[in-house]
Amino acid sequence: MSLESVRDHLAAAAPDLEVIVTEDSSATVDLAAKAHGVAPGQIAKTLSFQVKDRIFLVVTRGDARMDNKKAKAAFGGKVKMLGLDVVEELTGHPVGGVCPFGLAQPLSVYCDISLKDFDIVIPAAGATNAAVKVSPDLMADITGAEWVDVCQAPPESA
Repeated sequence: MSLESVRDHLAAAAPDLEVIVTEDSSATVDLAAKAHGVAPGQIAKTLSFQVKDRIFLVVTRGDARMDNKKAKAAFGGKVKMLGLDVVEELTGHPVGGVCPFGLAQPLSVYCDISLKDFDIVIPAAGATNAAVKVSPDLMADITGAEWVDVCQAPPESA
């Protein structure tokens, strides 16, 4: 059902985008990079957070790490990652397939500026073996995301 909600969302918001389903799992950044033949940084990982009673998603490049000071300043408080047990319930997507498309309920989405290092990024698409190739700007547009700067500088090797 999660994969279908992503397909439905993309069909309405960006009909030219195609969901890519692979034989191999792409549930982690490294597995996704291998499955799609790209550097880990080009994978767009979606993280689920909470600040006080506000829950939201942050999409970053795959090799980026959150900067706690930047995140606290951007989101108005200490950022806490959600437990795996609630992520699927809130997003409608299994861990390893979480993405900003076709969410089970409305959640605020933020895209870290680290994604702009790439012309095309590859976020998951609602399943542990599904993804989509999309420009960072289009992803932000079709998810209503706001751009933020909440990650540490990516490694030089990326």
